[in-house]
Amino acid sequence: MADNTFKLLEDQEYTINMGPQHPSTHGVLRLVVALKGEIVQRVEPHLGYIHRGIEKMSEKLTYPQIIHLTDRLDYLSAHINNHAVCLAVEKALDVEVPERVKYVRTILDELNRIASHQLWWSAFGMDLGGLTCYFYGLRDREKILDIFEESFGSRLLHSFYTPGGLMHDVHPNFQKRVKEFIAYFRKKLPEYDQFLTGNVIFQNRTKGIGLLTKEEAISYGVTGPSGRGSGFSCDVRKHHPYGAYDKVQFVEPLYDSGDTFSRYKVRMDEMWESMKIIEQLIDNIPEGDYITKMKAIIKLPEGEYTQRVEAARGEFGVYIVSDGNKNPYRIKFRSPNFCNVGAMDHLCRNYKIADLIAISGSLDLVIPDMDR
Repeated sequence: MADNTFKLLEDQEYTINMGPQHPSTHGVLRLVVALKGEIVQRVEPHLGYIHRGIEKMSEKLTYPQIIHLTDRLDYLSAHINNHAVCLAVEKALDVEVPERVKYVRTILDELNRIASHQLWWSAFGMDLGGLTCYFYGLRDREKILDIFEESFGSRLLHSFYTPGGLMHDVHPNFQKRVKEFIAYFRKKLPEYDQFLTGNVIFQNRTKGIGLLTKEEAISYGVTGPSGRGSGFSCDVRKHHPYGAYDKVQFVEPLYDSGDTFSRYKVRMDEMWESMKIIEQLIDNIPEGDYITKMKAIIKLPEGEYTQRVEAARGEFGVYIVSDGNKNPYRIKFRSPNFCNVGAMDHLCRNYKIADLIAISGSLDLVIPDMDR
């Protein structure tokens, strides 16, 4: 009798909710998971719990004001999101920003990328049982946030970029503190591999889990480190350079396995590459203005304008339709997280529910970027 009952339960499909307040979702995301025993049959993401209508709000704002809203999308890529809007406006107006601005923006973008990956590594390790990772990752991230705070007063939501340049020049200590951080982090990053990368339990929980082929990554629109873990060369910095990326040498990390461990490795490699980019620029920041002269009220010529950048989680795009006024007629943001979460169902099917935590962590989801 007991055996028959067990078989009946094993064959029965039942549904559970992960979130919207589950700690492993790292945000207000609800996953409706269909299970047979511990095996995932389907995953249905439910979004919109923190939808704020940012795109619609932007239609009533001026272009400098829109910068402040892009901070609130992927808040861990705030500088990079700001950069995208500035580039779109500057391209529409045919404005060339000073070389100093290009260098500083690129350095800040890469510091932002490292800080984002540090937080991802901290939380990812903690999700899979490595609580020590959380303390070490946030310890190192604080040093970047201190640099941000000294130069422009903000640690997370910056709004430091503005069409034509920067709100003001960086702090006199900026170069010194950035170089100190790079020297410090070059010694600390190998500890991340000692704690987590080489851990046998961690490897068993990530290798061969959540497989995504290159063709599937392209089909789902999965970009950034998650796409490059499947061998999809999609780095906007390489294919369509902006800022000072055409002046530096760096490698686009690519792995062909397409599993959770490959997505992990791409982000680890990217932290090394970001440091290389910063080292090539930090001693060569040109003197000069931190902003070019702009009109008091910015009006884009009538037309359509696009710009994309490489955010910490993939390709972030801005599409602006202008009717010649000081605010856009329509604005659309292409958020990498929205496309990446679309592959969740495919990635998690036929794996255990414990694997779902590892797979979702490897995508490094930031929920406000999806909900907008």
